[in-house]
Amino acid sequence: MTMNDVADCAGVSIKSVSRVINNEPHVSPRLRARVEQAIAQLGYVPDSAARSLAGARSFVIGVMFDNPSPNYTMKIVAGVYAACVENQYHLRFDNIDTAANDAAAITRRMDEIFRMGRCDGFVLTPPLCDNAAVLDGLEARGIRYSRISPAFDRARAPAVVMDDFGAGGDVAALFHRLGHRRVGVINGPEFHTAALQRREGFVTRMAELNPESIVTDVRGDFTFQSGIAAGRDLLSARRHPSAIFATNDDMAAGVIAACNQMGLSVPGDVSVCGFDDSWVASAVFPYLSTVHQPIEAMAHAAAMMMIERKSAADGRHPLRQLPHHLIERDSLRALA
Repeated sequence: MTMNDVADCAGVSIKSVSRVINNEPHVSPRLRARVEQAIAQLGYVPDSAARSLAGARSFVIGVMFDNPSPNYTMKIVAGVYAACVENQYHLRFDNIDTAANDAAAITRRMDEIFRMGRCDGFVLTPPLCDNAAVLDGLEARGIRYSRISPAFDRARAPAVVMDDFGAGGDVAALFHRLGHRRVGVINGPEFHTAALQRREGFVTRMAELNPESIVTDVRGDFTFQSGIAAGRDLLSARRHPSAIFATNDDMAAGVIAACNQMGLSVPGDVSVCGFDDSWVASAVFPYLSTVHQPIEAMAHAAAMMMIERKSAADGRHPLRQLPHHLIERDSLRALA
């Protein structure tokens, strides 16, 4: 089947079919529905190579990662991939290591990425979404990008966010409601701004609810192994925390493992809460209480911002915030 067949079936021009397929703006819902119905009826599949030549698009969306959590990465991939499939785009992945905070090394890595082929836009995940060298490098080359969970300068580019600060505060309120006053928090990688926001929200809310509460802060790196190390560190104190908040589920699962190693029960001796609601939360025992972050939906929305190329009437970049919610499972208990 060809575009001519689709146009004949829908009773519209080839140009109208092209506008619908390429997600161009100012297409009426009625026209879009007619063309999409014809496409479905005929089983038409657009030729991505021909589309690229005709529309100056590559029909490729790239995703840039620097996150050690495979669970978070898998959900990002699922969300972006769904957007690509829906719009006949291809998907590519690239990794940039920002741990050393070396701008020159980041620039060299970006040069390598751009030599591999052209993309219609990149989706930046944390912490790349707030890395100045990455943002400056993309803008200097005139390359479009959207950001997932940026903490700073959110008007700089299209972005999809959730309230990490508020979510951390919700965990603090939950701990307070359950009677916990001596608590621990395991932060994420140093340059991961979303994790910092979760930690700040948690600490701030604990202080508001009870200025005499004791919060012990330790560092992690979003991996299961770092959760074990941080958990053992917190639980080795003579008066250890009665509840621990880990800023992602991988580290929270590590805390549960540390408790098992040290002969402590969850939640009998220690309550544990994670963040993300990844598959890990339902794979460990006891099942992990956590904050549900809509990772797939955020990734899908960020990819659609690159595909649709929309901007507000005043020229500002779109900013979309998606909701979160707490999920209470078996890893929490109320103190007497």
